[in-house]
Amino acid sequence: MAYEIIFSSRAAKQFRKLPKTLRKRIAEPIDGLVDKARPHGVKKPSHQHNLYRLRVGDYRVVYEIKDKQLRILVLVIAGRAEIYKRFL
Repeated sequence: MAYEIIFSSRAAKQFRKLPKTLRKRIAEPIDGLVDKARPHGVKKPSHQHNLYRLRVGDYRVVYEIKDKQLRILVLVIAGRAEIYKRFL
């Protein structure tokens, strides 16, 4: 069962602004979500039902899993401090 990965406009913009080396580093775990939407090490914020966060160094990728449609919607890609202050 392979999932389709879709970026929100906000996440796409954040991803494009990252340095090339960091984009590569973050893209690998995101691409891995295609085969395993809930890999080991992914956390689910306690107050969010369908959201998950993936840790890549000091960056976090927040995404939503839509199991019925086999889609993963990447919502935010940002530094750790920004994620916790503004999003979670």
